[in-house]
Amino acid sequence: MFARRYFRAPITALGAEVLRQCRNHKTLVASGSSRDETRVAQDESIATGVAGRYASALFALAQEQRSTDKVAADLMAFDTMIATGADMQRLVRSPVFTAEEQTRAINKVLEKAGISGIAANFIRLVAAKRRLFAVRDMIRTYGALNDADKGVSRAEVTAAHDLNDSQLSALKAQLSEITKGKSVEVAVKVDPAIIGGLIVKLGSRMVDGSIRTKLNSIRTRMKETG
Repeated sequence: MFARRYFRAPITALGAEVLRQCRNHKTLVASGSSRDETRVAQDESIATGVAGRYASALFALAQEQRSTDKVAADLMAFDTMIATGADMQRLVRSPVFTAEEQTRAINKVLEKAGISGIAANFIRLVAAKRRLFAVRDMIRTYGALNDADKGVSRAEVTAAHDLNDSQLSALKAQLSEITKGKSVEVAVKVDPAIIGGLIVKLGSRMVDGSIRTKLNSIRTRMKETG
């Protein structure tokens, strides 16, 4: 049902391939005979809604063509352009642009950025289907599927100062233990305002061990006892 609804009359070769992959994905989930059932359940929990359906179909196609990492890199480059460009944000979010106008503009952006192949064709398909407003969710979901397939977790760490190699290695080792041996990719953001300690976000979990938060907690308790 979702394949017919969201990928009706594909306009590109990728569209036809995505439609086929959507149908295959649906069959695999129903039968549970061609993939590990745990992996299927995991993928379904990651990929939900419209964005999940698009991302799942793209990931299946990228797997078939052994280009999952290349597609991920191209998608992240496109996502960064949206995140850092006000004009790009208006282009993908504003309903005043027609599909044709969005597609023309996207073609120029992709050419300038050097994004080609599966990722470029996928973005064009999304624009033609008037789904650009959800493209960043699709990109995030694709990244999550790719990470899950490779057994990789990602952590966002806020520190009061840059971490040296030794500190970063120790942090990765600790996070790997938490994730039961998974490889952990760490993105560090420096924020002197936290004074010291770390704020770590790992998936949906967050641990705030910053000195700022501890001081605020002490102040709150002192006010309550005063």
